[in-house]
Amino acid sequence: MSLPEIVSREQWRVAREELRHKEEAVRQARAALGAERRRLPVVEVDPAYVFEGGDGKATLLDLFEGCAQLVVHHFMFAPEWATGCPCCAAFLDQVGQLAHLRARGTSFAAVSRAPFTRILPFKARMGWAVPWYSAAHSDFNLDFEATVVRDGRPVERPGLSCFLRDHDRVFHTYSVHDDALDGLGTLTGLLDLTVLGPAPADGAGPRLHDEYDC
Repeated sequence: MSLPEIVSREQWRVAREELRHKEEAVRQARAALGAERRRLPVVEVDPAYVFEGGDGKATLLDLFEGCAQLVVHHFMFAPEWATGCPCCAAFLDQVGQLAHLRARGTSFAAVSRAPFTRILPFKARMGWAVPWYSAAHSDFNLDFEATVVRDGRPVERPGLSCFLRDHDRVFHTYSVHDDALDGLGTLTGLLDLTVLGPAPADGAGPRLHDEYDC
């Protein structure tokens, strides 16, 4: 292994301080970008998409589970595949406890084009409790560019799409795909993509996941 330059502790502190200033500039730029993202216009969505999940048929409104916001993980799992995408699986592994999102009024669900009968055993194999739905019988993936047609064939893309609910009206607020998902699997990373953002309305920080009321 080729090591970086070896220096004294004082030299390291100087170099680290120089880097800290650059990191702070990136953090401020990221915060400004997040604020701009939350000011994006929204598009009303027909909530009549039909999915299949553990409780049978579901609409897009059902995926909110009563929350104000919904984050959908476009998990790459084509109908003809035996298992889901390993990279999408690694992303979902890091999402963790959904109670933290629900406490901020945000639901989370994975959606794939594979039939639910194929999703279910793979979900059990991975040990996930996250809600996961099949969009095999709707254009949901195509409409939100998680599946694109290239050379006449459907091609899967990993992604996240965010939605906002106003009573029975649903609005698409944001989507991101492919390599832009890097670093987004954390609680704050996911919430930063939404209209309500990562800051809790009551100013309270996270709790232990078994202490939330929701």
